[in-house]
Amino acid sequence: MPPLSADVIVAGAGVVGLAAARTLAAAGARVLVVERRRVGAEASSAAAGMLAPQAGELDSPLLPLALRARDRHLRLAPELEDETGIALDLSRLGRLELAFDEAGEQALRRRVREQSARGLPAADLSAAELREAEPNVNAAARAGAYFPGDRRIDNVRLTRALAASAVARGASLLTGRPVTGLLIEHGRVAGVRVGAEALHARAVINATGAWAALLGGDPQPPPVEPVRGQIVAFEVAPPLLRHVVWSPRGYLVPRSDGRLLAGSTLEKAGFDKSVTAAGVRAVLDLALEIAPGLADVRIADAWAGLRPGSADGHPVVGPGALPGLFHAAGLYRDGILLGPLVGEEIAAMVQGRAPQADLAPFAPGRFAHRS
Repeated sequence: MPPLSADVIVAGAGVVGLAAARTLAAAGARVLVVERRRVGAEASSAAAGMLAPQAGELDSPLLPLALRARDRHLRLAPELEDETGIALDLSRLGRLELAFDEAGEQALRRRVREQSARGLPAADLSAAELREAEPNVNAAARAGAYFPGDRRIDNVRLTRALAASAVARGASLLTGRPVTGLLIEHGRVAGVRVGAEALHARAVINATGAWAALLGGDPQPPPVEPVRGQIVAFEVAPPLLRHVVWSPRGYLVPRSDGRLLAGSTLEKAGFDKSVTAAGVRAVLDLALEIAPGLADVRIADAWAGLRPGSADGHPVVGPGALPGLFHAAGLYRDGILLGPLVGEEIAAMVQGRAPQADLAPFAPGRFAHRS
């Protein structure tokens, strides 16, 4: 049976919550992770696993955090593999981007120049160099760019490894039990309610992803809502691509198990995770635009996940409106990239330590003026 009390309760067993639990348990805290379904059941398993901070905007306050998060993955992956024996399939081949018209080529060249000027590794590729790197990309691509620092990881294995490591360090998991609300005593958080049951803790981390705004009793819930993304998986043998390949409309992500993931849609559909005909068609169109050879490849699977999008598109990380409540939410399309670092940083806050990254732009208090 799980404990009825802990030092810290983590609501949500995705990458963020598990990374926080792993860090806190290693520091000697009694940690209970409460998950509405199963470990990694939502966005952490539905994602494609890209670690691509250089795909974002250079002037975004998110870029420094995203670059730091990518660096953390490079250290964390071997740590987890050594601890758990789970191979995380972290690729070091980098990421390619394609341009199909003159305007796209000019925009891509400009991005390479701007990133190079900031010391970020990026290189222009001619059409010939692009097809030398990936012979199966569309012959209509007139140019490309190479971002050697960007990576991809198997996010399902990452989630499993974080869970195994957290438990090995002493964290407890309670699955199939949704958190229905906060316990509040004397104006501060004292735990959570799981149905009719009360679980006590001095601190609660809200890492419930797309459900972060629905935590009962929070006087100022983070403005997070679900954004559906649909992905199609192909089975390809021999491999069609080696690199992650982006186009203006989407991406293809190869996995070492022979699958090739294509995605993704951005849909406001509430909490509906249906795979739709329109969504699959949109994903297939972008996949065939990148690699026309997929036309004759068997579709192995298709699924949808719910990204936690915030009101301003940036994460919501830090203390909540009640003492003892902490939010690690709104990671949107960068949940796998940011998740481990954000989990570790929110764990530091719970322990009363200052985070190593600058999280001021992502503080929950920035939404305090909203009704």
